[in-house]
Amino acid sequence: MQLANHSVKSPVSIQAKNILMQFNQNILFHADELSFSQGDVIYLQGDNGSGKSTLMKLLAGLLSPSKGQIHSHGFKQAPWWRTQSLLGKAVYLHQHPYLFEGSVKYNLTYALDQRSLLPEQRKKRIDQAINMAQLTDLLSHHASDLSGGERQRLAIARAWIAQPKLLMLDEPISNMDKQSQSLVVAMINQLKQDGTGLLISSHQTCGLTALCQQRWHIQQNTIHTSMHVPRVEAVHQTNTTEFHYGTTN
Repeated sequence: MQLANHSVKSPVSIQAKNILMQFNQNILFHADELSFSQGDVIYLQGDNGSGKSTLMKLLAGLLSPSKGQIHSHGFKQAPWWRTQSLLGKAVYLHQHPYLFEGSVKYNLTYALDQRSLLPEQRKKRIDQAINMAQLTDLLSHHASDLSGGERQRLAIARAWIAQPKLLMLDEPISNMDKQSQSLVVAMINQLKQDGTGLLISSHQTCGLTALCQQRWHIQQNTIHTSMHVPRVEAVHQTNTTEFHYGTTN
C-alpha cells in the first residue's frame, strides 16, 4: 500500500542573532536573538528615538546591522542578482507610506499585477479590500490628494491584497481619526486571522496592541522579549480619563 505524501510547509521566519546597531560609535540597541515568524503578532514598544523604525528596517533588509546576522527561512530563493537577500520578505509599512503615482484604484490593482490569480479572484480580493477600507468614494482620487488617515487605509488595503507572509507596521494609527483607526484595526485583525506575521510598532497601548501575543521592548539600548503584552483600559470618571496598565498572557 502506498501512503499519500502530505507535505506541510513550515512557517516562514526571519531570525536575528547577536545584532548590534550603532551610529557614530553610539549604540542604539542590541539583542542576542530575535525570531519573527508567520503567525506571530508582536507589539514593538519603545520610547521615541529608541530605534523601533530602525529595527523594522533591519528585518526588512533596508539596513544592515553594525554587527550580527539576520537570516530568512522558508522563503523561495532570492534571484541571483539580488545582493540583499532579505529584501521583499518582511514588508515594512512606514507611518507615512509610499504610494504610487496615480489613482487610488491604480494603487490597489497594482498590488496584484505580479500575482497569478484568475480574473474573478483578483476582482473579489480587490473588492473586499475596497469595502474593508471604505475606499469606494475615493477610487478615482489621486493618491497624493488623500488625507493622512486615507493614505494609511489605502496602504494597508494594498498590503492586504498582496497577502504578505510577514508585515511590519510602524505607528499605523498615529494622527488618525477614530473612524480610520477602527477600520485599520479591523483590517489588521483580518491579516492576523489570515496567518500573516505582524510586528506592530506603537509608542502607546491601543486597540492594535490588544491583538498582540508577544512583546519586544527596546529599553536602555537592549531589546527585551516577553510573552506579556501591556494593555490599557480607559476608565471614565467625571471630566477625567485614567489609564490603568497591566499585562495579558
